Amino acid sequence: EDSNCRGADIIDPSSSQLQGMMPFAFAILALLAALAAAPTSGAAAFIVPIGPSNAGRRVAVGDVTRLPPLMMNKRASKRRPAKKSGGGFGKKPRVTSMNIKKRAKPDFVYAGSLRPHEQSPTRLVNPDDILSLPDYAIDGVPKRKGSSAEIEVKTEEDIVKMRRAGRAAREVLDIAGRLAAPGVTTDAIDAAVHAASIERGAYPSPLNYRNFPKSCCTSVNEVICHGIPDSRPLQEGDIVNIDITVYLDGYHGDCSEMFVVGGRESLDEAGQRLIQTTYDCWVQSMQLVRPETNYNVIGNSIQEYVHERGYSTVRSFCGHGIGQVFHTAPNIFHYKINQPLDVMKAGHVFTIEPMICEGDNHPHMWQDDWTATTVDGKRSAQFEHTLLVTDDGVEALTGKIESSPVQWWEEESQFSKGVFLGTSADAVARAKELGNLVK
Repeated sequence: EDSNCRGADIIDPSSSQLQGMMPFAFAILALLAALAAAPTSGAAAFIVPIGPSNAGRRVAVGDVTRLPPLMMNKRASKRRPAKKSGGGFGKKPRVTSMNIKKRAKPDFVYAGSLRPHEQSPTRLVNPDDILSLPDYAIDGVPKRKGSSAEIEVKTEEDIVKMRRAGRAAREVLDIAGRLAAPGVTTDAIDAAVHAASIERGAYPSPLNYRNFPKSCCTSVNEVICHGIPDSRPLQEGDIVNIDITVYLDGYHGDCSEMFVVGGRESLDEAGQRLIQTTYDCWVQSMQLVRPETNYNVIGNSIQEYVHERGYSTVRSFCGHGIGQVFHTAPNIFHYKINQPLDVMKAGHVFTIEPMICEGDNHPHMWQDDWTATTVDGKRSAQFEHTLLVTDDGVEALTGKIESSPVQWWEEESQFSKGVFLGTSADAVARAKELGNLVK
């Protein structure tokens, strides 16, 4: 008998004392049940009940044995409070131990005609194929936290590496955009994004970020943002935002763009106006970026421009600082802020990514806790660049390159006809060089 059982004993069914002990044993059982029902800290207690079927088994009678929670292929972490609303890159998420697809509620009401389709298994990354892994790649939980208040001024080394990450993100986005055609699934686009990222030695940043299951976001028609690629074939006349972020050599590069499935002739005039307005308000806001400018000018200009044209700007999601951390200070609001915010400084790096809606700007979260659609089922559009504040203006680190296509909304923009790469002297000179090269 183990003398270290601390009150545990062996019950022998052949013992002559067993019958006389039964009333006492059941009294002990009742006491243990009461203890188990009482509030306790840590994981739930595991108690073996006393009875004939457990004869010969060791049971706890003077102590309650506690077992650690079951963790499946991940390290134990502190339990976080459950979240009442939907998730997303711009919201505090609920931490889960695995990417388990939840069973859809049959009575869930979708705002528009789009429905979730089957998802392929999450794609894997061989660490030997890339330069570095972000800290959330294994368990989905970001460890490194950027400042919530102070905006980081990037060093020259930071900027060099962010330019490389930005160019890689642009190359991947161009590859993805060329696949946006009738009959192509967004899952096929995700597969291409995954492969293209790894070919460049980069990790696809969305993959397993707070348990996001794919390597990019594909937001079709009424989806505002964070659409999960799946098996739905794209249809002629769809509009789709493809959002790409790559993690290259320790730094993130983030950009997104709209694509029209089937080309401009497949899209109705209302859809064309939505995309043109979204692009123009975005470019106008980027042209305001320069040192010593208050960050509130970005949202003020976006809201004023789109409201005058009958559109709304989403308030629930925002742009963000970026660098070695995916999302950090500052928050970039795409709507009017009636108070001073921080002031831009050379070396600040952040995204501007307005989400503009034909109708109501409030998001309707799907049951996957990621996909955010408009509440009225009307369409939404978005563009995004990673931007560097320079001494003389702004540079788009994810700007278009020699092989990038020029879209009709760029050619017809009120603010910058052709490719916009920024307002700094270097960015303007580069845009002129690209003028005859970009097809």
